[in-house]
Amino acid sequence: MASATLAGPPGDCCFRTVQHIGEPRGAVEKIAGVDTYVARPRSGDSRKVILFFADVYGALYVNSKLVMDYWADNGYLVLGIDYFEGDSIAFHVDEEGWDRQGWIKRQQVRAAELVPPWVDAVREKYGVDKKYTCVGYCFGAPYVMEHVKKDWIVAGAFAHPAFLNEDHFRGVTRPIMLSCAETDHTFPIHARRRAEDILVEEHATYFIQVFASVQHGFALRGDPGVPVQKWAKEESARAIMHWFDHFCET
Repeated sequence: MASATLAGPPGDCCFRTVQHIGEPRGAVEKIAGVDTYVARPRSGDSRKVILFFADVYGALYVNSKLVMDYWADNGYLVLGIDYFEGDSIAFHVDEEGWDRQGWIKRQQVRAAELVPPWVDAVREKYGVDKKYTCVGYCFGAPYVMEHVKKDWIVAGAFAHPAFLNEDHFRGVTRPIMLSCAETDHTFPIHARRRAEDILVEEHATYFIQVFASVQHGFALRGDPGVPVQKWAKEESARAIMHWFDHFCET
């Protein structure tokens, strides 16, 4: 019997964006043959690592780069895999007749092939003794839920997820944070509450934050010109970092 869906596939809200302003300071490097955005802490210390799993705009979109830079500025080595291999949604938003659903299906298959060897290569490159955390947005949330069932992950977090079912929340052994929008047609209130029920049943360590007056996509693509969206976007990033800090420092 198939596990009940909690977070559905990306919808219209996932394909709208407000591009943020800033100059990314990281670099794109190859890891396991895949372009990876690498944001290093200025101290050069790489004991704390964040694995970043992007939404449909990809790890190389400026909004993604800027939030990765923020965490790097606060002491983390942040690594964002470009599992879309240069073919993110950003290149198709104005393309007439573009097959959105076909793109999603192809990218799901390809990302599932790329992520495991990439993660193995990251651990080989930077060391298995590091404190690894992981964060995912929308398309990237399932990869977080896979990794919070692995003993070498310190903690995980996701914001406005897609493609999650009840089984993703079963068997969780590492701390997990959910950063959510009050209005989210992909991960609606009843699904969020069911996810919490399962985490309680599993005796998981978890934290859920919910922002009113924002929608799916707020944490990466919120409009900085709208005060409530700007605050929610920034507070989500801060809270995720402090969640990771708590477990990396204990």
